[in-house]
Amino acid sequence: MASAADPPAPRAASEQLSIRPLLPPGEPASAPEIVERLGLWTRPAPPAERPRVLNNMVSTVDGRASIGGRSGPIAGPADRELFHALRTPVDAVMAGAGTMRVERYGRIIRDEARRRLRRERGLTEEPLACIVSASLALPPDLPLLAEPESRVVVLTPSEAELAPSAAHVEYIRTGSNGELDLSRALSELRRRFGVEVLLCEGGPHLNGQLLAGGLVDELFLSLSPKLAGGDPPDGEALRIVAGEELEEPLELHLLGALEHNSHLFLRYGVSARERVSRETTSSSSLAS
Repeated sequence: MASAADPPAPRAASEQLSIRPLLPPGEPASAPEIVERLGLWTRPAPPAERPRVLNNMVSTVDGRASIGGRSGPIAGPADRELFHALRTPVDAVMAGAGTMRVERYGRIIRDEARRRLRRERGLTEEPLACIVSASLALPPDLPLLAEPESRVVVLTPSEAELAPSAAHVEYIRTGSNGELDLSRALSELRRRFGVEVLLCEGGPHLNGQLLAGGLVDELFLSLSPKLAGGDPPDGEALRIVAGEELEEPLELHLLGALEHNSHLFLRYGVSARERVSRETTSSSSLAS
């Protein structure tokens, strides 16, 4: 994922950065035009039991998901534009508490033009901001919580609450004994908040638990033309997926590929299969 704290400056229509479609081939297009072609503004019918889950991550060629604990040094201009363009048509954006803290998440849609487009398409001005957390260890000065326009839903097994903040905060409490039932939590997001398309921006441990539970439908992977080398410090995930090894490797199906200045942007369908027996995620495996 690109850095949530560093949105691209708004561009005039004549200044839109061009991204080249490779698969299927096509004419260069801007990030909003690319996302328009993905069909994310449409909603499934009949309603699904859980939202359609899209996972968006960035990685170096040698597999680093972050440098110095953040994804920003990996991302490029096109990655940042696609990162924010992908947020525009979805109903909710989800990340683990650790990612929220490190990337200093703020308002999900900051550009007024994008908020206006959402209104014109019949959506709320901004997607729900969904935080997955076992311990609710979030700093009170997190920009997202300090923003009165933020609509936040916390997915947690805990009965605790965040300190009072300017944001409007609600809770989905599923699981027990410190373990979050992600499958049930996503169903609650669908039932209570009408979330039909959910964009997950990590981190790696949350990605791993979603994949293990058969809860990811598509993966958007930005492959940065960089080699970082080195081993990650203790507690820092090296790859875009971390935690326990999957019982069986998941098959991915390439749906599309884009290119800009040697950055590749890959869209994969995640193979449908029976959910693994482990339906819950432990608080120790999620960013707390």
